[in-house]
Amino acid sequence: MTGRTVLRLLMGAGFLFAGAGHLSFARREFQAQVPTWIPADPDLVVVASGGVELALGTALVAAPRRARPWVGGVIAAFLVAVFPGNFEQWADRRDGFGLDTDRRRLVRLFFQPVLIAAVLWATRVPKR
Repeated sequence: MTGRTVLRLLMGAGFLFAGAGHLSFARREFQAQVPTWIPADPDLVVVASGGVELALGTALVAAPRRARPWVGGVIAAFLVAVFPGNFEQWADRRDGFGLDTDRRRLVRLFFQPVLIAAVLWATRVPKR
């Protein structure tokens, strides 16, 4: 098993775990990340994004090789789309997931590009 495969499967498991958390044990924690400017009930946003994360995790694990670059691109776009929630959590100093200091929330912001790069590498998205 290659490093790309291991990373893809680990990230898929991570998305599945996070998606399950959105729908159950971490639902309130995820609500802390919903930007206040989104004109929808935060719980609805969390449930919907949890469903998306379950689908993305499943795709990372089960997609055939030829579809993986597409899956990686979709996941990278999703990670970019949820970044404003991470930023607002830092800017508004909202606690969640143990991110209870400005420093921890700020460090998390720099982790998002690492996740994006990792999923693009693991799914062999071509460089263009």
